[in-house]
Amino acid sequence: MGETAAALWMRGRGGVLALADECLAQAPGTERPVTMLVGPRGSGASETHGVIMGRFGVEHPFAYLNFASGQALLPRYALALIARQLERRLPQYRLMRFPRLTMGLLASDNELRISSRSDGRRAVRQQLDRFRQEAEARHGNYLAAFLEVAGGALGAPGGTPAVIAAILGDAARRGGRGLPGRLFSGAPQWFGDHPLVPSRDPWDALLELNMWRHNGTAQEKRTLDRVLFAAFLDDLRHGAQRWFAAPSCLVLLDNCHTGQGGVFLDLLIGARRDAALSGIPCDPMTVVGSSNRWPDNWGPSNGDQWSWRLRAPDRASLADWRRHRPTHDSDDAWWYPLRLRDLTLDEVRTTIELVSPRRSDLAPFVHRLTNGLPAAVQQVTEILDRADVPRRGDGEFDLWLRSLPDRRLRGVPERTLADAALGHLLEDFSPGQRAALVKYSAARDLAVGSRVLGAAAPGGAHEPVFNEVRSRWLLDPERPGSCMHPWLRRLLLWRLAADPDAWNAAHDLLGDHFEQEGREKEALYHRLAAHRIDEVVGRLAVRFHERSAADWLETFNAVTSAPNRLPADRPPLALLGELAPEAPAHSITDTLVIRGLVCARWLWSDPLGDPGMRLNHVIAGKYDRLSELRGSDIVALYDEAERYRHWRHPLTTTDGW
Repeated sequence: MGETAAALWMRGRGGVLALADECLAQAPGTERPVTMLVGPRGSGASETHGVIMGRFGVEHPFAYLNFASGQALLPRYALALIARQLERRLPQYRLMRFPRLTMGLLASDNELRISSRSDGRRAVRQQLDRFRQEAEARHGNYLAAFLEVAGGALGAPGGTPAVIAAILGDAARRGGRGLPGRLFSGAPQWFGDHPLVPSRDPWDALLELNMWRHNGTAQEKRTLDRVLFAAFLDDLRHGAQRWFAAPSCLVLLDNCHTGQGGVFLDLLIGARRDAALSGIPCDPMTVVGSSNRWPDNWGPSNGDQWSWRLRAPDRASLADWRRHRPTHDSDDAWWYPLRLRDLTLDEVRTTIELVSPRRSDLAPFVHRLTNGLPAAVQQVTEILDRADVPRRGDGEFDLWLRSLPDRRLRGVPERTLADAALGHLLEDFSPGQRAALVKYSAARDLAVGSRVLGAAAPGGAHEPVFNEVRSRWLLDPERPGSCMHPWLRRLLLWRLAADPDAWNAAHDLLGDHFEQEGREKEALYHRLAAHRIDEVVGRLAVRFHERSAADWLETFNAVTSAPNRLPADRPPLALLGELAPEAPAHSITDTLVIRGLVCARWLWSDPLGDPGMRLNHVIAGKYDRLSELRGSDIVALYDEAERYRHWRHPLTTTDGW
């Protein structure tokens, strides 16, 4: 991996690095956001964490936690692991210490045995001192003991340079040693002074924490967590004010969409809000989290009840956050949600050049196929780099590409590209939900598909499958309506195409639905998908004489972007010859030309139908001929012919798929 992997995963994410750099450079007390990287699985959020670590981890205190590691991560465990990593020794900075957090964890760890309240202070101190000494004798540091119960959450994500992965491991295993005896001099009083703890006596306050942990109600346990978070943030504030202290530290929270990740973020945001409302300066922590599911604490996944609109990472900055953040008395004031976008064509080309330079000329094909989803680009590039791929320029190569979803991944020969990609994107979906999505993929709009083709599929929370897709960021933000991400829909359609009866039934139902609603353009889209070419050509030929050229082209382009289940064992020119045989010159009519144009554009609009875009000149020629047959209002047709003849690949996908 190393630098190549870092460069690969940071295409289009440079603004995230710039934001982290800006936050780390701020003076203690400066308000910083909790930046959240959101997007579907495969958008590169975890890998971005690795790149951020590679950029800043050598010279700044940093911590990383993965909430999807399968490791139980109670809030107290997570805090201890973060603090342990931040204790890493850096030659240019004073060692970070966490006396308040350590005292709070220690006081609430093992159940305290107190015979009488009068003996409480001395007994509490003696037992806490014994607990600490036992932990330090065994682990060298009380916080290091938490590695035994939660250390599995520390593994470095993909894209992390080897040197940083080593630092990450060493920071956990070989951080600061035991705290000095003065741990008991000031930390207990902090808990006696905290407004959430009823007891004003410091030792009674610590005893209160212990009782909450072992015998308390759910609300008291939650209050204990709030106190621990406040202690952690106060340790950071006080530490940053000392001589030679690091002005900020970096905390990376991966896969926060899990239940434990959501609880941790709730507590962190709440602690920052409470401090701000009390007039306490902001802690010096630079936080970057990630989530591939809409967090529950943001309200419904349609975003209507949330104060934020997702921001693009390209121009992320503190100024942008300050401009758009809500008021301080809201939890929402501390979020900064960045929607990780798909890669542009140029970014896909650069990515392929880094991984497989000899395949960089295939960037337009890869971009059209995947829409630039980073993980999909990587998977497709890996397959194209196999040794058994036919030579470029050979007609055999285009034919090989036409069945790409069924090609085997290198290193995982038992799984096809379609298997691996769908398994990754739909990891948390039930078999019933996956089957429903295969059927619904026939519709361009998922909401329409779910309504017309079967409404809801049972979900884990009895939610419609539509909400499950939306909450996992699998709808395309660049397209109107509720369109699935093009790469996901392409894979699902590949599955649907394996069952011809199911394919035709779905498209016939959708075509009938749109006919009843009087939406001819959408109806013809599904008629063409169902291979009813004669009907589509006949109706387009009639409209050709009734409408302006520009209006007709709009309808034509929408209709011919329909999916197909044409055989993949023939090259596009051969298929076109079967669908629309050439007629003698003297018998050519506008209907025959339109048929050839419909079939050519239908094949061309599918990256797997015409991988090499060899039909461009065929389409251009047919537009020229159609212009001659029309006689008037022909400029738009000539322009379209020129567009295909001198095709320039768009930087982002704009077709109607």
